[in-house]
Amino acid sequence: MTQTFDIAVIGATGTVGETLVQILEEVAFPIGTLHLLASQASAGSSVTFKGKNLRVRAVEDFDFSLVRLAFFSAGPAATRSFAPRAQAAGCAVIDLSGDLSAQQAPAIVPEANAQRMETLVPPLQVVSPSAGAVALAVALAPIKHLLDLERVQVTACLAISARGREAVGELARQTAELLNARPLEPRFFDRQVAFNVLPQVGDCDAQGHGALERRLVSELREVLGMPTLKISVTCIQVPVFFGDSYSVALQSRRPVDLAAVNAALEAAESIELVEPDDYPTPVGDAVGQDVVYVGRVRRGIDEDEQLNLWLTTDNVRKGAALNAVQVAQLLIKHKV
Repeated sequence: MTQTFDIAVIGATGTVGETLVQILEEVAFPIGTLHLLASQASAGSSVTFKGKNLRVRAVEDFDFSLVRLAFFSAGPAATRSFAPRAQAAGCAVIDLSGDLSAQQAPAIVPEANAQRMETLVPPLQVVSPSAGAVALAVALAPIKHLLDLERVQVTACLAISARGREAVGELARQTAELLNARPLEPRFFDRQVAFNVLPQVGDCDAQGHGALERRLVSELREVLGMPTLKISVTCIQVPVFFGDSYSVALQSRRPVDLAAVNAALEAAESIELVEPDDYPTPVGDAVGQDVVYVGRVRRGIDEDEQLNLWLTTDNVRKGAALNAVQVAQLLIKHKV
C-alpha cells in the first residue's frame, strides 16, 4: 500500500495556493488528508480538490501536529508567524514567501540543484524560490558549464498576478474603465498600469533596488551554486495577467559555442526551446504550461562572448506552485 502524507496549504485561497492544490491533484501526490488554511478573513470559503469542495479554515487555530508537510504561500508575515509553530510540531516546511533566509533553509529548484536535498537535516525547511529565480535557474543550469560566466543581466517583465488576486482585479478594472472612456482612479497601484509599463515593482531601498530584485539575485546565486556571480536585475510591471518574461544577457569570459548551447537547451528537462525563426510569448505559449520557454538565442552583436536569451513561463504555475510540489516530491522521497 502506498504511503500517504497529511498536508497543509497555508494561503489556499490565493492565486498560488489554489494552483498548488490543483497541481497536487494532477500529479496524484500521495495525500492522506489535505488541510486548507488561510487568514481569519478568508476562512470559510472553499477550494475544489478531487471533485469535492474543501472548506478553508483559519491558520491561527490550526494544530500543525496533524500534518507532516506544510506549504506556506500566504506571504512573509504568515511564514514568520506560523512556520516556527509548524517546525516545533515536527512538520516539514516548504516556504514560497521569501521570508526564510539562506541560513535558515536552502532554496531548491529541482532541475538545477536537487542534490542540495541530500544535505538537509531536521527540522526540515526548504525555500521554493521566486518565480524569476526558478525560471532563470531552469534555463541557466544546463548551460552554465558551457560558459565561463562573468555577469548576468536580466530585465524581468513581471505579470500582474505576481502581486496577487487584488492586483489582477485592479488591472481588469482599469482596463474596463479606459475602454469605456471612464475616468481612471488607481487603487492597488499608485498610477495607471493598464496599457502601461511600470519600471519598478514594489518599494525600493536607499540604493534604488526593490526587494524582489535583491531576492532574485540572492536566490539565483544560491541555486546555481555561484555565490560571487555578478547579477544585475531590473523588474518591471507589465499589463499582462499571467506569464513572466525575461530578457537575459550572459557575459562569458570566452567565446560562446552557440551550437553547444542550443543542444544543451534542447536536451534539458523543463525547457521548450523555440526555433530561431519564431519566439515564445506568455499568451499562447507559456500560460498553463509546466516548462520554461527559451527563444531568441543569439550571440551579442559585437561580442562573441555574450549570449542573449528570451525566456517566458507561467509565473504562478511553473514559477511558484509546480516548483513547490516538485520540492515536496523530493522531500517525501528522501526525507519526510
